[in-house]
Amino acid sequence: MLSRSCLGLLNLVSVDDYQALARVPRVVTTVAGDVAELDMNGMENSGLDEVVSPVPRERRVVVANQLPIRAFREGKKWRFEWDRDSLVLQLKDGFPSDVEVLYVGSLKAEIEASEQEEVAQLLLERFRCVPTFIPPEVHNKFYHGFCKHYLWPLFHYMLPMSPSQGAHFDRDQWKAYVLANKIFADKVTEVINPDEDYVWVHDYHLMILPTFLRKRFHRVKLGFFLHNTFPSSEIYRTLPVREDILRAFLNCDLVGFHTFDYARHFLSCCSRMLGLDYESKRGYIGLDYYGRTVTIKILPAGIHMGLLESVLSLPQTAKRVKELKKEYEGKVVILGVDDMDLFKGISLKFLALGKLLEVDEGLRGRVVLVQILNAARSRGKDIQDVKSESEAIARDINEKYSQPGYKPIVFVNGPISTQEKAAYYSIAECCVVNAVRDGMNLVPYEYTVCRQGTVALDKALGVEGEDKKSLKQSVIIVSEFIGCSPSLSGAIRVNPWNIDEVAEAMNSAVTMSEAEKHLRHEKHYKYISSHDVAYWARSFDQDLDRACREHYSKRYWGVGFGLGFRIVALDPTFRKLSVDHIASAYRGTHSRLILLDYDGTMMPQASINKTPSVEVISVLNYLCSDPENMVFIVSGRDKDCLSKWFSPCEKLGLSAEHGYFTRWSMNSPWETCGLAIDCEWKMIAEPVMALYTEATDGSFIEHKESAMVWHHQEADPYFGSCQAKELLDHLESVLANESVVVTRGQHIVEVKPQGVSKGKVVEDIISTMRSKGKSPDFLLCIGDDRSDEDMFESIARSVSNPALPTIAKVFACTVGQKPSMAKYYLDDTNEVINLLEGLACPSTTSSSTITSQAL
Repeated sequence: MLSRSCLGLLNLVSVDDYQALARVPRVVTTVAGDVAELDMNGMENSGLDEVVSPVPRERRVVVANQLPIRAFREGKKWRFEWDRDSLVLQLKDGFPSDVEVLYVGSLKAEIEASEQEEVAQLLLERFRCVPTFIPPEVHNKFYHGFCKHYLWPLFHYMLPMSPSQGAHFDRDQWKAYVLANKIFADKVTEVINPDEDYVWVHDYHLMILPTFLRKRFHRVKLGFFLHNTFPSSEIYRTLPVREDILRAFLNCDLVGFHTFDYARHFLSCCSRMLGLDYESKRGYIGLDYYGRTVTIKILPAGIHMGLLESVLSLPQTAKRVKELKKEYEGKVVILGVDDMDLFKGISLKFLALGKLLEVDEGLRGRVVLVQILNAARSRGKDIQDVKSESEAIARDINEKYSQPGYKPIVFVNGPISTQEKAAYYSIAECCVVNAVRDGMNLVPYEYTVCRQGTVALDKALGVEGEDKKSLKQSVIIVSEFIGCSPSLSGAIRVNPWNIDEVAEAMNSAVTMSEAEKHLRHEKHYKYISSHDVAYWARSFDQDLDRACREHYSKRYWGVGFGLGFRIVALDPTFRKLSVDHIASAYRGTHSRLILLDYDGTMMPQASINKTPSVEVISVLNYLCSDPENMVFIVSGRDKDCLSKWFSPCEKLGLSAEHGYFTRWSMNSPWETCGLAIDCEWKMIAEPVMALYTEATDGSFIEHKESAMVWHHQEADPYFGSCQAKELLDHLESVLANESVVVTRGQHIVEVKPQGVSKGKVVEDIISTMRSKGKSPDFLLCIGDDRSDEDMFESIARSVSNPALPTIAKVFACTVGQKPSMAKYYLDDTNEVINLLEGLACPSTTSSSTITSQAL
């Protein structure tokens, strides 16, 4: 077995210079620092007391926009501590205990340039964190500009139709986004061991980071999780840099989404904009991207159960719960916890409460909506407008329905501590999450756990027996447009835009029986407790490991420039076919067989006029003029079309309709493949194809003597692909008793007789040549699509069969760098023509000389 160092030489691109960069030391030493006084605050040991070990630990490099660190300026010193509420810190619990976790991200505080080196050293040594210091002007355009005022609204389905509805695309902000991602890539480059480490990138701030990393380290083990929504293709396609972002996603090994809807939208964009189809294999969704399989992961994130339960068990929490119970005694508390954001639906929630109090007078003075407002994550006029609108609606409702000692809507302005939030969760009868769009939202999960309580909290509150059971009740009203909605099967799902529906849901929650509240709570708690943040991280980590298992079994090529860079993964034996390599074999042999596909091989697929050019006719005539050559065009097209196009090539052999018809030269008759063909099946297939043609705009039927083909290349990519899958199943069903096969190719569904294939053509031609005493000693076969793989497979069988005469020189070549049965490849049709010209005139003859001689 080859070592990894040997396998690294398989890269056809030069070895990455970045691998020579300094690595983070595996053994951490404690360095006294004057920069900060550290408060570990009860968190896990961060590595200060590690002992020297001869065995390097596995590492996970977690990259996020912000480090899980809180920074405090105290005089001239900085003090740092873990941010225990950070998801990227909590996910560490899902990794094996012997795995070292390294964090790369930005600090929430601005560090002066003169202090950055010292702060970076201290954070690395004591927290295993690598800070990315982004210049303030770049950060402002990157985060507050492109991320929060362009991407955030767009990904939440708000197009910038006017200045009041999000910002227009700004090229300078995009450049800042690219630069910020590059800074992150530079920091990862400084610390990564690309042969061993796993890298997990988080969220929409860093969507093009995978391209930078893949360009530097071709075999980096790379995962990405999008915590945001992914919009439908109709919205996403408005993004001017849409292909750059999609290709960056595809430079990962594993891409994660919270819900199937988000994954479906991403796959649809890949299909419509990049022409990629996905397949589901044994429960895993995979996209084949230049020979690499990009795995799609669908799993909503969870919460840290232990953190919440420890907070609930604190005496201070119990004290605060008692105070709140007393404050809201005799009232039903409905709780909302939201960031001050345009898409959280806060004003809609207030309007629904107003509607509820308007309709049901009996609830006035009894139902209270406590709204906890977390600080806004961005700044601008839109945030101020949302705040002003929400406050105005709340003020109107309070003025209308307030009573002595009672306000319908109570604001709690954040930020507030986790302990304070847990206390409010504990006393709330109902939690309302009314966002019009939200990637995930873990508020319902936290609420459920807090309503479950803990033994310590129950004891402190003096809750026992039936009272204890009554505490373990909860009702969740959740918008159908947020990521957590599918996992909360016991919640009341609402359309947040429908004020009456949300008001009715609030009424149902308030009047719901105790038994039903308990059943709904138990259902949610069972799911949330078993799908916590550790479960989520562990599942993603395991799937990332699975997705990277073939990294060292293939040859990786880097192609493309800038953000269009991508890796082509090929079999280690796969090589580009050079004229010099094949020309010597060509000159040293005397019975040569040359088999050429036409569409996509001799003629570009995108070409509208498919008639062969003068150049193609010239080189074919030149090759055919050599008596030691037998040249064939092997195509799926009908014989009349091929006869007309190649009439200038008298000595050229033609095989039409995938080998059903064959002739050896213009003066030879057309021969069938020898199969007894009954075409009555066409009477069954044609009405079915006609049905799909009528229903699929842009599709059409091609009639051949031996086959029928349904084309959908001009149809909507997604709909055409869906219809092709349906048509394939439909035809296989109705033609099950017929001697035909139904196959799906590139934008086609074809029905043809059994036993007819390009592979059979190859076998027949070689067999005929051997029977005439002209057994080939040189074989060149070039094709580009699935049907040509039959030829490559047939050649491979023939070469490996010891009972058959040996073909000394065999060159099976596909067009395009992609997985294939062929051992060689050429990039495009131009290279195919150049290769054939090189064979026709192996010296220095130019193509113009060939043309003049042939004509």
